[in-house]
Amino acid sequence: MYQPPHFRDDTLVAQHGLIRAHPLGLLITRGSDGLVANPVPFLLDESGPYGTLRAHLARANPQWQALAEADECLVVFQGPQGYVTPDWYVSKREHGRVVPTWNYATVHAWGRPRVIEDVDWLRRQIADLTALREAPRATPWAVDDAPAPFVAAQLQAIVGIEIPITRIEGKWKMSQNRPDADRAGVIAGMRAEGEAILADMVTERSGS
Repeated sequence: MYQPPHFRDDTLVAQHGLIRAHPLGLLITRGSDGLVANPVPFLLDESGPYGTLRAHLARANPQWQALAEADECLVVFQGPQGYVTPDWYVSKREHGRVVPTWNYATVHAWGRPRVIEDVDWLRRQIADLTALREAPRATPWAVDDAPAPFVAAQLQAIVGIEIPITRIEGKWKMSQNRPDADRAGVIAGMRAEGEAILADMVTERSGS
């Protein structure tokens, strides 16, 4: 990933935070048919120096076979993103030498995948993922709410993926390369257009 120093963030806390907040990662592998990518919801464990990603794929999805043979795969997690118009910059009114751009946050994680077909592992994976996403709901749904034969059949139709992260990069492009007045204009413009989360991120990164 192209990484100008002012956008780079190597802190694991920030990287893991983005993964947990935006867990639908783009899983990218290279197989005999070339590059393949699928959006997959991931869980993040703290095990290992950079953490471990856990997920599952439909057995009918041929990507799991590419994963079984891969020495490395890449997972891309995309955080908040949005267009930045030059109209928000004070610099536009001062000299006009400005162009549009895009602000975004992203984390890329690499690792050697392991394909898992153990039923107990798969049951735990499904239970953990479900519990995490259902927790905020008033009446959380649990895997055990479904009939046991149905759950067993569903488990037969998936395979597990575990990726110990060996390399990870974070990039928060949040107008850090612009003068203070331009950043203030970006923050105000984003708030006016309902992009409060992005505006907050620009504010937080203003000292970077």
